[in-house]
Order: sequence, then structure tokens, then C-alpha cells
Amino acid sequence: MLPNGTIITLLIFSLTVLFMLWKPRGINETIPTSIGAALLLLLGIVPFQDIVSIFNMVSGASITILSTIVMTIVLESVGFFHWAAINIVNRSRGSGKLLFFYVTILCFLVTIFFNNDGSILITTPIIIHIVKTLRLRPHQQIPYLVSGALVATAASAPIAVSNIANLIAMKIVGLDLNGYVDMMFVPSVIGIITMVLLLFIYFKKDIPDKINTSLFQNGMKSNPLSTSTIEQTIDWKMFYISLIIIVIIRVSYFALTPLGIPLEVISIIGAVILISLRYFRYKKGGKDIILKTPWHILLFAFSMYVIVFALQNVGLTDYLVDLIGPIVESNHFNAIMIMGVLVSFLSNIVNNLPSIMIGTLALTGMDINLHTTQISYLASIIGSDIGSLLTPIGTLATLIWMFILRKNNIKFSWGQYFKVTIMVIPITLFVSLVSLYLWTEWITFYKEGLF
Repeated sequence: MLPNGTIITLLIFSLTVLFMLWKPRGINETIPTSIGAALLLLLGIVPFQDIVSIFNMVSGASITILSTIVMTIVLESVGFFHWAAINIVNRSRGSGKLLFFYVTILCFLVTIFFNNDGSILITTPIIIHIVKTLRLRPHQQIPYLVSGALVATAASAPIAVSNIANLIAMKIVGLDLNGYVDMMFVPSVIGIITMVLLLFIYFKKDIPDKINTSLFQNGMKSNPLSTSTIEQTIDWKMFYISLIIIVIIRVSYFALTPLGIPLEVISIIGAVILISLRYFRYKKGGKDIILKTPWHILLFAFSMYVIVFALQNVGLTDYLVDLIGPIVESNHFNAIMIMGVLVSFLSNIVNNLPSIMIGTLALTGMDINLHTTQISYLASIIGSDIGSLLTPIGTLATLIWMFILRKNNIKFSWGQYFKVTIMVIPITLFVSLVSLYLWTEWITFYKEGLF
């Protein structure tokens, strides 16, 4: 029989996840997580003295993501993303299939340079506008929308700074940004390429051979993506300066963090520079930035971690350690496969943020060496960022995407979503995990001079 503390914790956790995903009356997901965390603190399941250490654990990652979102808002205000949409339509040269690949590349790059939730919020309305302006039939719109969403979410795997869960967990296992990218970029990109090819094969019959790009070029002046509007609204000097700054900031993450400069400091500096440039250029204040920035992210991450700490305190992670520890300890292949599949399974049931946290804390409780811990963590990230896409519950980004579709009167049910992902995600997950094993083994052999 379970102890009372365990029963209460599991009940609070279950209700928190239920309301976070259900979002009755459109409530922000931070509300149920904050209530759940507060109850666990008041009941003493998570001691109050742990608050400071939990805050230190999540604050840096949250500030980095918030600063990145601020940068995207500034770029959006100078027309960058609308310009990108115009270019991918024009470069498709009337080919629906070429447009498919350009849409996935756009979604990949926006996530790489910013973050997954921001990418969904930015690219989904743009893709909707593209397919509607091109007057594609409903079944022809779905390949672009679904593929864009899946790639935008999966693209948070190659570099840790595109996802708050990746950043928080990376800190726990003692992995720096450069080490993460060395081991993760190649296998996760192989996985994403596999995903895109599988999606193309699945949707091939629905993707139009030809599209009428003149509909886009001759759009009404009210069309926010029409060429005429773009030419009138984009300040090209500010456009290029902003883009250069974004690239410099991204490069600085990898160049300066080995010198001990925190990611959040670099991100804040980048956001301040862009905001200041916009102010001096247009004398425009930051009201729109304040209103659009999801400041609740810090509270959300903190609350989720309190809940996960409670699960650890009542013995859940100890149970996982006993259950999978011997398999993970046996060899690297088993470690990668078991952690990738476990976090994928948990993510598709209760969302990827608590799942990756649970998996990472379980890893730190195992008696394994640092290298095995780190590659197991990377497998967990693949499960969290790619394997989690099997159901809409798996990530907040996917739930946001479903909400945007409903808001734009695009009918696409959870059942339709699953029919696509069941054919794509398991294969993509397997390829990604095997690629991670082969790549990390090659790196190990290379460093030891065996190649």
C-alpha cells in the first residue's frame, strides 16, 4: 500500500497535468502548475529550503528563453518573418513540392535561431496565410501545416538553447553547450531529415504539383504578406542590422560560455541591444514587447520543478532507478534506447517538460559514470523533443499549434494527427537514437585515438 504522501503527490501531479493540458476556459498553463507547486510546498512534501536551489536551477534557462523571445518580437516588428514567407513562396517557382521543403527549412531555422514555442507562434500563422492565399484545398493545406509544426518542435533538439527543458536538464548533468552540440547536432539532424522525408512520402498525394504564386505576388494591399506591403514597411537597414546581431548572439553562446559567461547574460545583452536600436531608430517604446513576452515562463518552469522534486521526494525516481538502472548501466546502446523510449512514453502521456525532468533526476541517482549519464541524457532529449510528437499532449508547442488551427477554423482532430505521427515518429525516434549511439561511439573512439 502506498504511503499517504505518495498518494497525495501523485494526485496533485495528475490533476496538475490534466488541467495544464485541458486548459478550461483558456487558462494559462502556469495557473494549475503554480497551484500544484504551492500545495506541495504547504504540505511539506517539498521543503521550503529547497526553493532557492530550484530557482537557481531554472532561472538561467528561463531568462535565456525570455530574452530570445524578446529578440523575435523585435525582428517580427521589422517584418523579418513576413519577408521570409515571401521568399520561400517565390523560391518555390510554382512547385508545391518545393514549397513543402522550403516550409520545413523555414520552421527548422526559426527554431534553431530562437526556440520551439516561439517558432510555432511565428511560423504557423505564416504557413496558414501562405496556404490560404494560394487557395489550396483543405486536404492540400494539411501537409504544410503538420510538417511545419513537427519540424519546428523537433528542431529544438540539435542545440540546447532552443528549449527550456533542454537547458535546465543540461545543467544538471554537467554538460556545457559546446559538448551538447558536439554529441547531439548530427544525430538529431539525421532524425529530422528522416522525419521530413517520411512526411513527404506520407503526404505526397496531397501536396499539389503546381501552385499559383501570382496569387501571392498580386495580393491585396491589406495582405500582410504581399510584396507591396513588405516593400513599404520593411526598414532594410534595421532589418540587416538586426539579423547580424542575432547571428552574433548565437555564435557568442558557443564562443563565450566556455569562458564562464552565462547564457542568460549573453541573451539579455542581445535583447537590450535590439530594443535600444529599435528605440533610437523609431523612437518606439517597449510596450508591445512587454505585452507579447510570456513572462510566466519563469514561474511555470519553477512550479514544474517543484512538482518533479516532490515526485523525487516520495520515491518515484528511486523506483525508476531500480527498474531501469541495471539496463542503463549495462552498455551505451541499452542506455540510449531505454532512456529515449522511456521519456518518449512519459512525454506522450503527461507532457515532455515533467518527463525530461523526471528522467534526468533518475539518471543522477544511478551509479553510472559521467559519460554514460550524459549520453543517456541526450537520448532523453531526443525522446522529449522528437518521441514526444506522437500525441498532441507530448509538447506545449503542439498544443499551441492545435489551438492556432482551431482559431483559424482549420479542422484537424487529434485522431487525424495520430494517423500521421504513428507512421512517422516511431521510425524517426529509432533512427535518431541509433544515430546518437553511432555518433557518440565514433566521438569516443576518435578522442581515444582509435581512428
